[in-house]
Amino acid sequence: MTRSWRNAILASRHRALGSNLEDWNGMPTAWSYGHDVQEDHVTIRTKAGLMDVSGLKKVHLHGPHASGVLDYLTTRDVSKITPGKSAYACFLNEGGKFIDDGILYRTGPNSWFVVHGSGAAHQALAQACYGRNVTMLFDDDLLDLSLQGPLAVDYLARHVPGIRDLKYFQHVGATLFGKPVMISRTGYTGERGYEIFCKAEDAGLIWDTILEEGKAMGITPCAFTALDLLRTESYLLFYPYDNSEMYPFENEAPGDTLWELGLDFTVSPGKTGFRGAEEHYRLKGKERFKIFGLLLESDKAAAPGDIVEADGKKVGVVTCPMVSTLTGKSMAIARLDVPVAVHGTGLLVGGVPAIAHALPFDDPKKAKRTAVG
Repeated sequence: MTRSWRNAILASRHRALGSNLEDWNGMPTAWSYGHDVQEDHVTIRTKAGLMDVSGLKKVHLHGPHASGVLDYLTTRDVSKITPGKSAYACFLNEGGKFIDDGILYRTGPNSWFVVHGSGAAHQALAQACYGRNVTMLFDDDLLDLSLQGPLAVDYLARHVPGIRDLKYFQHVGATLFGKPVMISRTGYTGERGYEIFCKAEDAGLIWDTILEEGKAMGITPCAFTALDLLRTESYLLFYPYDNSEMYPFENEAPGDTLWELGLDFTVSPGKTGFRGAEEHYRLKGKERFKIFGLLLESDKAAAPGDIVEADGKKVGVVTCPMVSTLTGKSMAIARLDVPVAVHGTGLLVGGVPAIAHALPFDDPKKAKRTAVG
């Protein structure tokens, strides 16, 4: 943990569960606990699991120029995001290449809350705010506890009136166990779930109470690496582990386009003028690879970095593999050459037969995430 510079408020609880607290994004994070991560996958898919995802970076923007900063730096038309709503967005560099992603929460007319990963969004925001009528506050006193799974709403409904009416990508201020929180209908699992943003001093109480009360429902603490199993099934990318920063091109600087990553849907229809916009549109149709799925004829998972072959030639690389104990399927996210990124194409992964498979593997219509009631 020598790289960690952020304070893990729930560290003692994670250690008691068997975690060594590995670094992620400068935060000591519970990558694993003292049990098989497959148990966590099953819990979240069938019941509900509680995760500490506070390693995500959280930034507040306030002031008349806050919306303008986000409109320039992200792919979303922020004028369409009203208070109480949020949107998933991407950040690009001047060359139209992906540098980070995150969720934009509008909390007021001139107020925003941005949650992003381990890319360069923080630096981009800080630079864009300089000299403008906007304040930027990095908030590590705010923890993110993620309750994910089909029973999450049933548990929260006991404590938060109206939670069943909260729609996908909406958020609301609430009181939970007597403590102020913001609850967001978001997550990184492909399931119906909620992120609970709370003050650091309240995190222990909220964590303990959910696990104690939810035990009878099968709610358990789940490790961070369970997200790799869930995201593989649900087509959720994780910078830089699916990107050219991890799997570089020969003779090219790192950087992937939204067309290659399948994230072009994050660009609001007709939007221009955002950073990297001209290059983003110019690069359409010039994809060097495509993010695509693999379904292996095996009961074992591939390994990150495994080479994908067709007709004896390298045509891709595995970025995130998994085996589901629920379905028995061995599947993976991969970076594939464009000609083979077609559903049903026969391939080999480490000598194991496989086919290219459209993403996502689980719930392609997103019915679980968007369920009402």
